[in-house]
Amino acid sequence: MTTCVVNFPSAPMKPFTAFTRFATATAWALLAAPLAHADGLADLKGALARLQALTPLRATLDVKTFDRHGDGGDAVDKEGQASIGVEDGARGLQVLYGRDTLARMDSEQRQLVRDLKARTPTVWAIGKLDSSEIVPMTSAASALSRRVEEAQFKGEKPDTWNGKAARLLSFSIPIDKLPPEQRKYVKEFDGMLSVWIAADGTPLASETHVTVKGRAFIVVSFDAVDDWSTTYAVLGDRLVALRAENRSSSNGAGEHGEQRVVKTLQPQA
Repeated sequence: MTTCVVNFPSAPMKPFTAFTRFATATAWALLAAPLAHADGLADLKGALARLQALTPLRATLDVKTFDRHGDGGDAVDKEGQASIGVEDGARGLQVLYGRDTLARMDSEQRQLVRDLKARTPTVWAIGKLDSSEIVPMTSAASALSRRVEEAQFKGEKPDTWNGKAARLLSFSIPIDKLPPEQRKYVKEFDGMLSVWIAADGTPLASETHVTVKGRAFIVVSFDAVDDWSTTYAVLGDRLVALRAENRSSSNGAGEHGEQRVVKTLQPQA
């Protein structure tokens, strides 16, 4: 007896059913992608925690400054430029002043003795490089972590940085971060922190914008603007600030002032 097996073709999938399954699969795929990195704040904090700054660092730190006080012909300008060496390793942070820098500082200080209005660009610039200014350049993770902890997270959105995909985290800076003795004179305060991060949470750049308006002693009104922008890079397990720029301006009691400080870190092999 011969057995004959007949395979009946399966019923064709209805177009509506096929479209529904395709749409459902596509929707889940689109939803799953952002969910993988939905918590940018957690990713940022995780990256900052991993960057312990144990990798030794040798670098040159350059600083350029510009200050102006007053308006018109009464304005007083000060400009400065200087470079120092920095090393951070097992012995801690060391600041190195080159012989040429020391010679210029000595010469400028001698000029200042003879003329109180003498320009001292090296001394002026070096004055902008105390430890509170150097450490955020050489070990940027701890400084950025403190700023994030002090701010209030507002949200994140897809963005780009230097032409590459990134995520932008937004924070507000509360007024209580001002010293109490200053806060009592402030009538208006607005502070924002923006941080761009890579897919794994590594910081790429940050910007801070603060505006303050207030009144002191009843008749003296004032306003001030303070802007910071910083670009980061990772060296081993160390986050460094390759460039940090601060622009500030203020008006009060008939006086106007503005300042610009640019610090650039050049790591050495």
